[in-house]
Amino acid sequence: MSLETAILPGRQGAFGRLSDLFWRRPKLLILLLLLPAGLWLGIVYLGSLLALLLQSFFHIDDFSGLIVHQFTLATYAELFKPQNADVIIRTVVMAAVVTLASAIVAFPIGYLAARYLRGGWKAVFYLAVTLPLWSSYLVKVYAWKLILAKEGILNWVFAELHLTPLLDAILTIPVIGGNSLSFSFIGTFLVFLYIWLPYMILPIQAAVERVPVNLTDAAADLGAPPLATFRHVIFPLALPGIVAGSIFTFSLTLGDFIIPQIVGNGRLFIGQVVYTQQGTAGNIPLAAAFTVVPIVIMGLYLWGARRLGAFDAL
Repeated sequence: MSLETAILPGRQGAFGRLSDLFWRRPKLLILLLLLPAGLWLGIVYLGSLLALLLQSFFHIDDFSGLIVHQFTLATYAELFKPQNADVIIRTVVMAAVVTLASAIVAFPIGYLAARYLRGGWKAVFYLAVTLPLWSSYLVKVYAWKLILAKEGILNWVFAELHLTPLLDAILTIPVIGGNSLSFSFIGTFLVFLYIWLPYMILPIQAAVERVPVNLTDAAADLGAPPLATFRHVIFPLALPGIVAGSIFTFSLTLGDFIIPQIVGNGRLFIGQVVYTQQGTAGNIPLAAAFTVVPIVIMGLYLWGARRLGAFDAL
């Protein structure tokens, strides 16, 4: 058989020729497949971010209340006013505390699932962790508002255990206290912790599963106590998973405005200020400037997380 007869002739018709073209140039096919997503990301997402960034360099005329389309840093200077700086600090501190607490609560759960659960029990674990994500976000938040209210089940438990004076003493603590758990920073923290906890558990569980068992066995054979094994073997190798989970918990807490609106003592967070300024107040430049703050913070955070290898655990 000659070479000419061994090679099939080109197929006829538009679809046939198009198929032959993609077979000869597979990179062209990949480009066409990625083009819609790339256009969406570039135009809708990145384009809107650039428009937002551009708006933040404008300012509001104090007399007319209209937007002055002239380049200025005056709007960013407003972020350093005491009331605005207080909002930024409050939001960042809450995001950091929620992230730290999520890591402390999630690590034992993720470790247990990675080391001891097999087969059907691991399926039950995944179902239990992800099941809260299937229900409505607002339903969960309002449910927690009822749980934390003065007439809620949590206050009833404290009363049955005769611990109501302890709860009242905690609620009298400045800054974090309030009239009840549903009107305090403690309540806001608890709801944040519950809502975002699954996003910390799953990366930690995946990271712990990647820790070779023979390393912990070797540490035990060398006489290392369990605490030393955890400190020098398990925790360093699972740290990328913790950082990966913290990307979710920190960023989601940083930008959320619904939970502080429903559960809390009325002190504003960044998301609430953005919602108010672009809606009620009509100060779009200041809302845009406030929006840039979480973007910058998360940019620095992601840069540090990448250096710790967090993206390998996603």
